[in-house]
Amino acid sequence: MRSIILVFLLFIFFPNCTIGQGYNHQWLMGYGNWTNKGRIIYSDSAYIYSIEQRKMGFEGTQGNICDAQGNFLMSSNGVWIANANNDTMLNGSGLNPGNFVNSWPNGLLIDKGNFFLPFPGDTLKYILFHQTVSGGSTSVASTELFYTSIDLSLDSGLGGVILNEKNVIILQDTISWGLTACKHANGRDWWVICNKDAFPILHTVLVFPGGILNNFVQTIGAFVPYKESISNPVFSSDGSKFAYTIYDNPSNKISSVVVSNFDRCTGQFFNTQVIPVTSGEYLWGLSFSPNGSLLYTNSTLNLYQINLNTNTIDTVAVYDGFSFPIPAAATTFDSEYLAANGKIYLTTGGSSQHIHEINYPDSAGLACDVQQHAIPLGVWHFRSVPNHPNYNLGPVVGSVCDSITS
Repeated sequence: MRSIILVFLLFIFFPNCTIGQGYNHQWLMGYGNWTNKGRIIYSDSAYIYSIEQRKMGFEGTQGNICDAQGNFLMSSNGVWIANANNDTMLNGSGLNPGNFVNSWPNGLLIDKGNFFLPFPGDTLKYILFHQTVSGGSTSVASTELFYTSIDLSLDSGLGGVILNEKNVIILQDTISWGLTACKHANGRDWWVICNKDAFPILHTVLVFPGGILNNFVQTIGAFVPYKESISNPVFSSDGSKFAYTIYDNPSNKISSVVVSNFDRCTGQFFNTQVIPVTSGEYLWGLSFSPNGSLLYTNSTLNLYQINLNTNTIDTVAVYDGFSFPIPAAATTFDSEYLAANGKIYLTTGGSSQHIHEINYPDSAGLACDVQQHAIPLGVWHFRSVPNHPNYNLGPVVGSVCDSITS
């Protein structure tokens, strides 16, 4: 009943909006073996939330993608791939071989542990980049970056995994948790990025119509982050900035955000700076504001806003103690997600039935308007958020890489 009322009210308040047109306009809620799960479908200014019955749940890893018109195509929790009907995709089981999947059969715990990309130059092919952990522990780095290819012409249009392009190892190294991507300056190809664990080093992979190239490794600073402390890699919406969080070491207990400029043409990072944010706390989430001038990050109890023009830091929210429907369901802060409607959403670090909302993330200080536990879900949700690069980013007009004509 709650979801029906919510859908009805949204159509009253947003009667002319077209809901869900775009690759990144859906967020799947719910985890574990609970029958009821949720789905948020975004427009550019609103959303519709509904409760549904779905098999796939998410612990930390969530990849999903629609087509350009907003038709839902597929999702993955790091263990298997579901098709548009929420059933196991043809050849879609058996992702990320190893003991970690066996320990977490309902979804991997890795935040930003996978994402889907439309393959450049092929409207029927998509590619999933993904990672796992070599053992059953939740505190060790990945040792491989994988990709898996999907052909939407298979299984009567529901898609299927191409068997000889499944769990393909792109590179082997100690890789921190979290993957991300940014559109090339030509507006067609993709740069895929992952961090080397415990080093200020980035792996950069190019995806182009001819295939995948493991291009180069870049050192972006002299600092040495603590082992297994790097997380939350994210690009600004325009692709000009890149950031991730680090933890100094258990002695100093300084948590910082690393921010670099990014050249979408060459794939090079430059002007790297380390911004100390807090001490004695881990930073769990990270997201740029839509215009890229502000950066949000959070510990379990505090939400911080970094002004990238001045490097000043404001605490814009402190956990208010809310728990529902039981005391153990504390709606603290964990993962962050900049949605297609231009607002930022935060999940909690444990089971909860609410998520938080930042209404005006481009506004400095308290004017950003953080609303804690603003959205009741009616289902149990863990910390997962979608990992959506900016699929709509166009070419850098006038650059030497703006060389593709339609």
